[in-house]
Amino acid sequence: MIPWVQLDSARTPDGGQELRLKQRGTEFSIMLGTNELMNSRLSGSEEALARLSCERIASRKQPGILIGGLGMGFTLRAALAALGSEAAVTVAELVPAVVGWARGPMAKIFDGCLDDPRVSIREADVGQLIRAQKAVWDAILLDVDNGPEGIVYKGNDSLYDAAGLAAARAALKPGGVLAVWSQGPDSGFTRRLKQAGFAVEEVNTRAHGKRGARHVIWIAAREP
Repeated sequence: MIPWVQLDSARTPDGGQELRLKQRGTEFSIMLGTNELMNSRLSGSEEALARLSCERIASRKQPGILIGGLGMGFTLRAALAALGSEAAVTVAELVPAVVGWARGPMAKIFDGCLDDPRVSIREADVGQLIRAQKAVWDAILLDVDNGPEGIVYKGNDSLYDAAGLAAARAALKPGGVLAVWSQGPDSGFTRRLKQAGFAVEEVNTRAHGKRGARHVIWIAAREP
């Protein structure tokens, strides 16, 4: 079997943990400690995050999409495939090295999507972008942790509490969608979404097509 080779590493924003980029043949993995955050062979649920969100705003002209977390670009590429030429997609990535990996070792996986004229990359905290303006986004897609808890960066906890969800709702246009990816279910988060005034749909999806682990996507709509 081909062994894994570590290509690079980067500290999380608080300096407390280390992200590691590894490669085995054509396969890539991003690790946080002993936890694998993402693998280039498993993209189904991240693609579903984008597809389900874009379906709900398909009738909108010039939609504005905010994606929290660049990762391996699965969500971004799926969003670009589903959106028209007048869409604008902003990707917030808190770890600059991840953007470097996308343009460097993993460039083949990203297939030029970072150079799409619809795409803007912001090396910033997605929470700050959410709080910066009101009623500006048609959809906000969050895939910055393994679920509604700040695993990669504890500061992300504020995305999922009552104040963070209220800020996300305020940042969305009427009828806009907040979509959150998770490794598994979380009944408390579902309850907080409803308490924040969202109409909530919880979707179970597979990590890779019809195979792999079951993941959860919350589709939370701001009622018009």
